[in-house]
Amino acid sequence: MTSDLHTAKPSLLTDSDFWRDPYPFYDNLRSVDPIYKGTVLKYPGWYVTGYKEAAAILKDTRFKNRIPLPEASTKYENLTHIQQDMLLFKNQSDHKRMRMLIGKEFTVETAESLRPCIKETVHDLLDQIQNRKNADLVSEFAFPLASLIIAKLLGVPKEERFEFRQWTADVIQAIDFTRSRKALVKASDTAAKLTAYFRDLIHKRKAQPQEDLISKFMMEEQLSEEEVLATCILLVIAGHETTVNLISNGVFSLLKHPEQLSLLKKNPLLIESAVEECLRYDSPTQLTARTASEECEINGKIIKTGEQVYILLGAANRDPSIFDHPHKLDIARKPNPHLAFGRGAHFCAGSSLARIEAQIAILTLFERMPKLRLAVSGLEYRKLIGFRTLTELPVILS
Repeated sequence: MTSDLHTAKPSLLTDSDFWRDPYPFYDNLRSVDPIYKGTVLKYPGWYVTGYKEAAAILKDTRFKNRIPLPEASTKYENLTHIQQDMLLFKNQSDHKRMRMLIGKEFTVETAESLRPCIKETVHDLLDQIQNRKNADLVSEFAFPLASLIIAKLLGVPKEERFEFRQWTADVIQAIDFTRSRKALVKASDTAAKLTAYFRDLIHKRKAQPQEDLISKFMMEEQLSEEEVLATCILLVIAGHETTVNLISNGVFSLLKHPEQLSLLKKNPLLIESAVEECLRYDSPTQLTARTASEECEINGKIIKTGEQVYILLGAANRDPSIFDHPHKLDIARKPNPHLAFGRGAHFCAGSSLARIEAQIAILTLFERMPKLRLAVSGLEYRKLIGFRTLTELPVILS
């Protein structure tokens, strides 16, 4: 088994089956070892596919977040500079300080208060496509919904949100295992544009504060302007990628499982557990990385100081030792302790908002368009290891 895995490694990232469905590979890797040391996905380190091992590492403060860029390169300094001030890549006291200040604006109560706005936005988007025969639910529904909501929260003018999609795609490509030097250079250029855009917006809010997140963040004395800037950029990137993937993957999963979709239509109160199952079944974020700050022992394995640890969330969420019939979509699954939003200190701050957006979007879509079906049988995913992202979701509306 180990030799088969070793032989398969060089061709893995060019294997169309892997991009379409990575879960058999994850199962194979877990069967070899739930914490496997090697160069499995281009980079050397420990690859974690076991749920218990993943949860333990995510909660263990000895494993630190790190900036996912090549060290000591000036070519990508715009991107590196931004990431140095991002909450996502902070540790210990800096992370605790920023998390407390930023987290105040992303409580469950705040997310719940946005329900009317999210519902209105969902209906507006569906109004625009309801009289057509076909639509792409990624570009015409999931993405504009996420971008409109995050733009509203940040205080970005509605007409300027269209830049978000390309900005997000550029930066995501640069932090993924599949990145090329060309992608890194492009992302660094995009980072310069993002920096200029949000610095201008921050200065406008300094002069004339409004009821938006930028204005609120600027009033926090413990947040520097550079940290506010990096937070705005992180919210644009993370707010889009996770939410768009969750909605798109969720709709696709339900359309592929008509018996589960029928169950949801008969009992709309299942929408909360349905979204949790979509998060588990086809996790929007598939991988997160850590660095060991000291020698650690996990499940009998000694991970040395400085070694990289790659936690395959998509694999952990299908670990048969935790989830019965892990490859089956079950919208009534209970309990469902998935790791789609992480665990521990770095648990996704925007998880409540993403959940509510997905609940409203998916339920409203199927209520308004009960005859919705896939336009094609096979769909393509973007070639990203860290994220499960459909390039498009073409559907027939009636």
